[in-house]
Amino acid sequence: MYDRICAHLFDQPHLYHPRKAEAFVRMMGPRLTGYNITVVNGEGGVDHTAFANGRPSAGVIGDRMGRAYDRHGIVPFDMIGNVAIIPIEGTLVHKGAWVGSSSGETSYQGLRMQIARARRPEVKGVVFEVDSYGGMVNGGFEAAEDIRQLSKEKPTIAILTDFAYSAGYLLASQARQIVMPEFGGTGSIGVVIMHADFSGALEQDGIKVTFIHAGKHKVDGNRFAPLPPELREKWQAQVETMRDRFAGEVHKGRGKRMSKAGALATEADSFDSQDALRVGLVDAVGSAQEAFAAFVKEINRKG
Repeated sequence: MYDRICAHLFDQPHLYHPRKAEAFVRMMGPRLTGYNITVVNGEGGVDHTAFANGRPSAGVIGDRMGRAYDRHGIVPFDMIGNVAIIPIEGTLVHKGAWVGSSSGETSYQGLRMQIARARRPEVKGVVFEVDSYGGMVNGGFEAAEDIRQLSKEKPTIAILTDFAYSAGYLLASQARQIVMPEFGGTGSIGVVIMHADFSGALEQDGIKVTFIHAGKHKVDGNRFAPLPPELREKWQAQVETMRDRFAGEVHKGRGKRMSKAGALATEADSFDSQDALRVGLVDAVGSAQEAFAAFVKEINRKG
């Protein structure tokens, strides 16, 4: 199991807030590797779990999960009047055979299934309740496109109950409006890859790892050797390309409120409510409950 977690964690691009990634490495690193972990240029981790500490909780191919809901006549999200409530909470992962939040995770798979069914005529508006430090790249841009298309068809609003960082903000930015709380946070429009180098610890323990491989690049980036400069450059180019795409997606969702150049100019920084409002990351600062009540009242009045 630990090998599987390492394969997902290291040497892969992520749309995470870096402090969330650092917290995971500090907490799980020794358990996963059997060695103490040094985080180079760390900022201090953050222990964030969606809907913890009193924070309120909101309710792929072939769409097997969605068809199962349809067969049983079940709506895969909570509704108040004509308004659907779709949660985007916790760590965002590509696949997951569940709907909504499970064990602190939201899957893009489950999220996209809900978005597809929110396009039904009986749903007049959609609230995305967001509290996430981000997650995986794979599946994220597709989910963002789904939200953007939904927002062209009917009113949508992203209400941050606390945070929307990185992939969390990517998704929130595709709603027609974004409201965040006074002491929340948002931004981190960037991409991160973590590489773990265990070679020093192994050398101290008198352990030497040898790979027998065919193909020059078969073992590139393995965690038992320092990261080669050429691979570092390759990964750097990869994350720059993804960041450029990220900024472009934000602009598509925000329109004139946030240009692609403006998104890039944030340099993946994180913003408090007033600064987020100033630079165009959000549309309003206020109570999540009040924003929700006002949106529901307006949609149900029209519906």
